[in-house]
Amino acid sequence: MSNSALTMMLCAQITVTVITLYLFWKVVSTPPKAEPDSFVENDDVPRDARR
Repeated sequence: MSNSALTMMLCAQITVTVITLYLFWKVVSTPPKAEPDSFVENDDVPRDARR
């Protein structure tokens, strides 16, 4: 393998690895969204007012 082909292959592999690690770290370090714990808390109308 020629030197230019080896350099190109290493640059491509390093670039893909760095981007993958960056995105993986971004996913791991992002805090979860605050969401309600149950479907009852998602309702706009209280359960007693439906009757």
